[in-house]
Amino acid sequence: MEDPVLETMPLGFPWVTVDPFLFCVHHDDAYPEGNEHLGPKASLAGRNLGMDFEVKDGFRMYHGEVVPGFPQHPHRGFETVTIARRGFIDHSDSLGAKARFGGGDVQWLTAGGGIVHSEMFPLLKPDAPNPVELFQIWLNLPAEDKMVAPHFSMLWNHLIPRVRTVDDAGRATEITVVAGALEGHVPPAPPPRSWASRKDTDLAIWSIRMEAGAKRLLPKAAGEETLRTLYFFKGPGLTVGGHALAAHCAAVVRCDEDVLLEAGDGEVEVLMLQGRPIKQPVVQHGPFVMNSRQEIERAVRDYRATRFGGWPFDRDDPVHPREEGRFAHHADGTVERAPPRPRRRPAPPRLPTS
Repeated sequence: MEDPVLETMPLGFPWVTVDPFLFCVHHDDAYPEGNEHLGPKASLAGRNLGMDFEVKDGFRMYHGEVVPGFPQHPHRGFETVTIARRGFIDHSDSLGAKARFGGGDVQWLTAGGGIVHSEMFPLLKPDAPNPVELFQIWLNLPAEDKMVAPHFSMLWNHLIPRVRTVDDAGRATEITVVAGALEGHVPPAPPPRSWASRKDTDLAIWSIRMEAGAKRLLPKAAGEETLRTLYFFKGPGLTVGGHALAAHCAAVVRCDEDVLLEAGDGEVEVLMLQGRPIKQPVVQHGPFVMNSRQEIERAVRDYRATRFGGWPFDRDDPVHPREEGRFAHHADGTVERAPPRPRRRPAPPRLPTS
């Protein structure tokens, strides 16, 4: 049988991606108790505040100086998919929209023609640790959609399918389906002008958790041009179609046939990104991703002239009140509130492993 692993790459910061994805980063910070400002109840001495990307005492402040996170910054020409595994994220943007999400929720933001937003990590617990773990993925937009109106969708935790199966030895695998269908399980829709909203792009984002020794068939992709990358980021070992990955890495794999995943001696976690490539020129300048240098220059001019609508908040790093729950207040005035508990799930089926 032909080796399904085409290429492996080390996991850096950020992770290497392939078309149609532009960027993927895994933030995992062990924040302490929160203070009255929802920042760390700990000394910040010795940190390069405003540009703190070095782990110190188990966490980073990133561009935040009081609350960790990313104060207001612009985007144009692509999408962000933010998967909040632990902790909370407070979103605010130049359209006047706001949100708090976390604990398995996903925000999918089409920046399109231009948006300014902030992403702060409020430490809500004053008397207990506040770990924050998330993936942020940048997904490209094709030329015809680069300048669409900005829009975000909330994929609340209780609506995201988690497909749990048990192999013949009784070991479980759970796949969280953020995008793309899996065995009839379909997640909430992404924004309407997303590359993922097209029927022929075969785009999928799955988070895979396997018990020690578990086996799970990963079904083949639908499209002939689809590219698939597995990010093996947790666990002692993973075998992909007989190819052993002893070290954490990104593995570009064949996806024209089903492939068997086998976990090693401990729990394994994998993020899978797949999609049909856009196959267009990519020119990036910081938070702007376009198809030509001229379009990048226009993006810079437009941002300087308009600030993409301006910033309607009184601080660059706004956070919502501590007691606020998970919600989304959209630019059109629509308000969503997430329920406090996920739904119960049926017992997992047993699936063949070969």
